[in-house]
Amino acid sequence: MTKVYFYDNVEDSLLRFAVIIAKHNGKWVLCKHKERSTWEVPGGHREQGEDILDTAKRELYEETGAIDFEIYPVCIYSVIAQNNLDGAESFGKLFYADIHTFEKELHSEIEKIVIMDELPVSWTYPEIQPKLLDEARRRGFLPKLDEIKWIFFDVGSTLVDESKVYEGRMRKAAELAGVSYEYVYETAMAFYKENKKGDLETMKLLGVEKPEWRFEDEILYGDTEECLEKLSRNYKIGVIANQSIGTADRLENFGILKHIDLVIASAEEGVSKPDKRIFEIALERSDCKPENAVMVGDRIDNDIVPAKQIGMKTIWVKQGFGKFWKVTSESEKADYEVDSLSDILSTF
Repeated sequence: MTKVYFYDNVEDSLLRFAVIIAKHNGKWVLCKHKERSTWEVPGGHREQGEDILDTAKRELYEETGAIDFEIYPVCIYSVIAQNNLDGAESFGKLFYADIHTFEKELHSEIEKIVIMDELPVSWTYPEIQPKLLDEARRRGFLPKLDEIKWIFFDVGSTLVDESKVYEGRMRKAAELAGVSYEYVYETAMAFYKENKKGDLETMKLLGVEKPEWRFEDEILYGDTEECLEKLSRNYKIGVIANQSIGTADRLENFGILKHIDLVIASAEEGVSKPDKRIFEIALERSDCKPENAVMVGDRIDNDIVPAKQIGMKTIWVKQGFGKFWKVTSESEKADYEVDSLSDILSTF
């Protein structure tokens, strides 16, 4: 019987193998040895004096021809098998790699590589390799919801923290109306807790014009980039947002556009949330069925309700003023509720 164990750290000298779970454009990259009819993930023995990360990079190149890739350590694994090393525990390090480009020819004992949508049934090491994949999935390197292909995000109060913008707006409104900032804030909060757009209702009540939106006061939430970077390893990432012209440029300036595959902004499409058409546009351009997509947003009315209506799964991220919304019907209930973007990672 073969036993597989997992560790966060062991003494470096014990690490004899590197194994790499690899993907290319969201699909599995697997190898077939010249003398076998089964499939395996890339990997191999550590050479004398070699750093284990260098082992992983070398084996990935030799067995798949990968020349442009990102590689990440997952964990330490060990194997105990009676037919290997007289039953002694042997250690290796598990990695995950996202491959961008390959060489045209292989230079190893590997007969061929294949890029698969689904994992194979015939593994070379059936008592080991599936367990390595399960552990990588448990640690967030592989998707937990395999039917999901795209994750769409709202922008304001979802990816971008707008609290300074709203504070500036309310202070300007207070100045124009000749009242205190505290009065404006408390009045707006009361409206938000009634499922209304608090700042706009307050300005209407005070009879003042809506101050200009200051994009320069927007900042990313601290966990935005990490969330997008990790999710983009396994899913396509999109944006569906009520935003002005130039949304992609602003996301580029924030440094996160590199993790995003599609941007759908209301000003550029001529339709705004909660109109279902903007969601349908996003699904059409992504060539994704509603049941294979998730919408993440802070607004129940703009994000959750219309996305549910067309069959998307939904995640309510309770940030900004949207977190004060009182859910009053089944149509307003998201599939998942989280307090931050970091919490989404445990869902996937």
